Amino acid sequence: MPTSAIYDEALQWYTEHWDPELTVGAWWELLATAGWSFPSWPEGRGGRGLSSRDAKLAEQARIDAGACGPPKGLATFLVAPTLLAYATPEQLDRYMPGIACGTDIWCQLFSEPGAGSDLAGLATRAVPDGDEWVITGQKVWNSGAQNAKYGILMARTDPDQPKHKGISYFLIDMTQDAVDVRPLREMTGDIAFNEVFLSEARVADRDLLGQPGEGWRIGMTTLSHERDPDNSGSGSGFDFAGADLQQTAGEHAATTGRDVDGFSLAMSGGANRLLDEILDGFDASTDPIRRQRMMQLAELRRTSRWSTARSVAAVKAGGQPGPEVSTLKVIGAEVSRRTRDLGLEAMGPAGMLWGADTPTAGQFHAYCMFTPAMSIAGGSDEVNRNIIGERVLGLPREPGEAEQRQRPWSELPRNRADPTERNLTPRKTR
Repeated sequence: MPTSAIYDEALQWYTEHWDPELTVGAWWELLATAGWSFPSWPEGRGGRGLSSRDAKLAEQARIDAGACGPPKGLATFLVAPTLLAYATPEQLDRYMPGIACGTDIWCQLFSEPGAGSDLAGLATRAVPDGDEWVITGQKVWNSGAQNAKYGILMARTDPDQPKHKGISYFLIDMTQDAVDVRPLREMTGDIAFNEVFLSEARVADRDLLGQPGEGWRIGMTTLSHERDPDNSGSGSGFDFAGADLQQTAGEHAATTGRDVDGFSLAMSGGANRLLDEILDGFDASTDPIRRQRMMQLAELRRTSRWSTARSVAAVKAGGQPGPEVSTLKVIGAEVSRRTRDLGLEAMGPAGMLWGADTPTAGQFHAYCMFTPAMSIAGGSDEVNRNIIGERVLGLPREPGEAEQRQRPWSELPRNRADPTERNLTPRKTR
């Protein structure tokens, strides 16, 4: 059992305050007020300003007390760190309480049909109109957008600047009529992703994050958190639909992290728990070769944590994340593949079964089905390896790339029509 002043303080607090009969909403509000929701966050924002080490000790105290964890999803592991790095005090006052208490669901609006791995090629436009911005364009692969109240959005505000410099970062209200969300159903039947059409959507000037033209820098900060395979925030589960705030906290704690889709398992770190269950259940950790592979997987995760820390430190020092963001993405995809392969190998013939009566009740198989997508989502392995080769290893850049990075975005050739030039008629599907 861990021993430290932080652990003892947290354990005492949980022992005194944990009540499984409280509603989820009441419990999460209590956690946020006391600063135990996300202990590494600043005081007054749902945290206590603890170091990463002390925050993990506090989390262990919660687990040992059997208490329900805080909300968890894109809002907590992507949006909150980005807001804490760049938001104004007024923006923090408006948005952080809903994130810490789990009342507000967020989604990410970055990728486009013509700008996936080449995110800087995005064509969604934001045009100033008085104290508002008018946004038109199309986004895709937007996780949980069908349930989101707010979104983080990158849009082009100056097409006459080079493609990396004319981008700004917005906080957008997803409930307005000019935002059309269309779910994308996967072959498993799950709906984790969506396409989003913005037809002159409105964003108040106060919801511009940072300054105009800083969107690329801010977006890379967001991606540095997304690409960490161990970045599951705090708490348990990964819920794109939002929790039932009227459910009892005890019932929520008993069911969280179960019967979720493969994407949620990949993003929440839940696959780590499933792999541990498999290795223990099949007594797989006794094989020396398999133990070696387990250690290799552990070292990859450790490397990822160090790279994430390097990115965060760069932002805190006033810079921006560098090529380590691409390293994180490549490592994350490799971690997913190795986790899948190790689990299936350990299960043996049982690894070919599908359904609720299989090991892990079919959850690990759902994760395995999603694993190939990790090599594509958030920038393909091939593109990120090119970035690493050029910016880390010093290999020659592709012909014409340097010149293209200096040309105005409006002059660059594109593979498809600019979505801002198409008629995007809202068709509500919520």
